[in-house]
Amino acid sequence: MRPSSLRSPWARAALAGVAAAGLAAGGLAGAAHAADGQAPLPVTITGPDKVDLALDGAEGEPGEPQIRLGLTGPGEYDPDSDTEPEPIPNSGYQVTIDATALKGFAKVRLPQSCDVDGLVAVCAESSLYPGAMYNPSWRVRLDLLDSAGAGDYGKIEVTGEGEGLEFNTHTVDVLVGGPELLKKKLPAEPEGFRAGDTYNAPLGFRNTGSMSADGVVLRFAGTRGLSFPDSYDNCSYAEENKDNLIRYRKVALCTFEGDFWPGLAYKLSEPIKVKTADFALGDIFSYGFDAVGAKEVGALRAGADYRQGSGRTLTLEPVESGQVDDYSKYAEIDLATQNSYDLDLTGARVAGEQGETVTVDVGLSNHGPAWIGSLRAGGEPLGFTVQIPEGASVVESPCRPLNGESSSEYRCFADTPFLEDDERSFPFKLRIDKVVEGAKGKIALPEYDDPWEGDPSNDTGWIVLNGTGDEETPGDTGGTTGGSDSTGGTGTGGSQTTGGTGTAGGSDTTGGTTGGTSTAGTTGGTTGGQSPQGGEDGLLASTGATTLLVSAGAAVALAAGGVLFVVSRRRRTGGTA
Repeated sequence: MRPSSLRSPWARAALAGVAAAGLAAGGLAGAAHAADGQAPLPVTITGPDKVDLALDGAEGEPGEPQIRLGLTGPGEYDPDSDTEPEPIPNSGYQVTIDATALKGFAKVRLPQSCDVDGLVAVCAESSLYPGAMYNPSWRVRLDLLDSAGAGDYGKIEVTGEGEGLEFNTHTVDVLVGGPELLKKKLPAEPEGFRAGDTYNAPLGFRNTGSMSADGVVLRFAGTRGLSFPDSYDNCSYAEENKDNLIRYRKVALCTFEGDFWPGLAYKLSEPIKVKTADFALGDIFSYGFDAVGAKEVGALRAGADYRQGSGRTLTLEPVESGQVDDYSKYAEIDLATQNSYDLDLTGARVAGEQGETVTVDVGLSNHGPAWIGSLRAGGEPLGFTVQIPEGASVVESPCRPLNGESSSEYRCFADTPFLEDDERSFPFKLRIDKVVEGAKGKIALPEYDDPWEGDPSNDTGWIVLNGTGDEETPGDTGGTTGGSDSTGGTGTGGSQTTGGTGTAGGSDTTGGTTGGTSTAGTTGGTTGGQSPQGGEDGLLASTGATTLLVSAGAAVALAAGGVLFVVSRRRRTGGTA
């Protein structure tokens, strides 16, 4: 069966995706079995809305399933919780995966855990939990038969039934040889490009599919340090994930009508200007085109806080014959790569008698000008070590000992992103077991060449107990003098830093035991205890500072190739360029 309109399958898929998102967002605050006379409990079947099968079989990894189906149970469950949710009482249920509409052009590998009869699988289950994490899931692999041709189209229909439960119907549109839009690769930063400059991004695509695209949508996005100074009347603009700087994006959706033929390449009438902020370092610009008609893009904007652009119209034009460009499935670039930050470690001088407990504030600051986004690493924490001075033992610490409870050295972690004007405090409570005049403990970042550290001279701090004032503390730019805490006297240690410039925003905390505090407007503070990645070496907990800009495989995770998927994310974060 071939569609009468090339646009209609994906139009239905877009609308189905929005509807499914609305159902998934609903649910009950809590979970209980539907009693007699009560409304059934809603269960949402989830999965992709469409699969495009290329005629050359290059639509995905060989043997890997293109379709992953799951369930979202009624009620809410926090995936970061330390405890598993309580199961929802039920009398059993079954999910049916019906792929009979693909007969004649696709070979379907249905889940072997289900009862499979031809192109239909019936999956009997009894476990059901709030949310999605602990619920059953199923995978389906599709391969083309020799008889398949461009334009072959069918639906996979997924339904469910069970006493006291109400399932939605989820459909997956499958199209053979549809339009496949590869993106023009982005050129490298121009020579001499610096933070604060504007990058001109020449965007375009080549249709390598077997069918024309009836209208396309362009989505381009930038992280916190990037902005788009131009506005176009066929584009709309929004911000995503405003309370999570790792996922935060400024995004634009632009629509283009017309037929875009297979085998041809197209480019924008002018480059997209990408302005970098003074604090930008390793910020990510990405873009993608998708074959979704302009009339259907309204469904993609549903529920999002998009504002319509103004000014001139952005257009697409065919690439001249003979002009050669490189195209790929994903297209993105890190901007800027030549900026630097200034991390500064500070200790303190404190005094006390034998048996007293004193408080020492270890400080870590960033004087900029660049922020440390750690975007490619997904927000890995910064690590540094703290040596405990001779004659003292740790009563309380936001960090973890390196060699058991009696260790004389601790490792601390500070969450990223670390903004360009941020400072964090790590309070240590130390008991003076023996008065040792001028006892010192070194505070240090890892010893390696960090290409983005603008001033390595202040990467070291010191704790001095009962000093004479003559102790050498190279690299320590601040700190305070104090005495014992409330258990033995007065005064506390501290840190002294100066802030950089830029806009402070919220940050996302991950892993470990929260220890330090932030004073520059971020919500993350610092993190002690175990590193989320368990790493011991490098500025970042496990991957080293180079992960600020480069990470293998990150392009797949961060690129904006699929409009239907990416647009469904909702906006949250802070700080703007």
